[in-house]
Amino acid sequence: MEQESGRKKREQEQMQNGEAMSPQTQDNKRITEEDSQRAVPSAPPLPSPSPPPEAPPGSRPRLVFHTQLAHGSPTGRIHGFTNVKELYAKIAEVFHISPSEILFCTLNSHKVDMQKLLGGQIGLEDFIFAHVRGETKEVEVTKTEDALGLTITDNGAGYAFIKRIKEGSTIDRLKTVCVGDHIEAINDQSIVGCRHYEVAKMLKEQPRGVPFTLRLVGPKRAFDMIGQRTKAAKSSEGKMVSGKETLRLRSKGAATVQEVPSEFEEKAMKKVDDLLESYMGIRDPELATTIVEAGKDKNNPDDFAEALDSVLGDFAFPDVFLFDVWGAIGDVKNGRV
Repeated sequence: MEQESGRKKREQEQMQNGEAMSPQTQDNKRITEEDSQRAVPSAPPLPSPSPPPEAPPGSRPRLVFHTQLAHGSPTGRIHGFTNVKELYAKIAEVFHISPSEILFCTLNSHKVDMQKLLGGQIGLEDFIFAHVRGETKEVEVTKTEDALGLTITDNGAGYAFIKRIKEGSTIDRLKTVCVGDHIEAINDQSIVGCRHYEVAKMLKEQPRGVPFTLRLVGPKRAFDMIGQRTKAAKSSEGKMVSGKETLRLRSKGAATVQEVPSEFEEKAMKKVDDLLESYMGIRDPELATTIVEAGKDKNNPDDFAEALDSVLGDFAFPDVFLFDVWGAIGDVKNGRV
């Protein structure tokens, strides 16, 4: 008995000194704890704290938009994007497709309607429809005049596509070419990743009388969209606004929520977009908006040219274009338009 008492005393001293217990002692301790748990009901475990909601980065507006695939799908919800590439990634995630499948988006209409093309702004109540890749086709084209009759734009994520076809032009006579077709390659040279102005320049440089091949990808269509081609009403393009504020998407920097453009800005952007089509064969509401913002508070064309060069130097706009744009902004500002 004295030996047992002495052994227990040594074990207690070992535990107090942080020393390991013998296996037999550990087993005895586990049995004692189990018996204790069976004898005394334990309190229910506290619920594990739910993880705090993930805070979006400060640069991301906390807005939620509804979206569908244009050819038909359930409705999804997206948020947390600041530019077009991120927007496409969010849409792709919702519908379990690759972002590279998306050709362009329209607002508040599932049709291939260039009047409702998503540009640099989204109204806070706008519904986004994503048009995805459909049929691939190859077309042989021979220039009979300097201009093909195409107006090119791009989706902001590497895909240039046809925004307008001039009636009676070389392209208009090729009925397989449609508004909304993505230009994937010229003479088997991929142009994926090229900006619209680069594609327009390549097409302009094609020699007259020499056939060349366009590889086109049309948007996937629902049955009620088949047959729609080129006709477009004369109205403001590239921007649909249904609320008093819009989400302004930027190719560089974070998206911002801002007021709907003023009447002056609307008219000036339309004039500048017309000049872009006339000089470069492209339409781009975001680019037109950036040009107007650079020029609306300038006092002379030199200051305007310097401001434009600082934000859009890659375009290398010709001087004659800059002077015409400056004149157009001045006409709108002074009420001559």
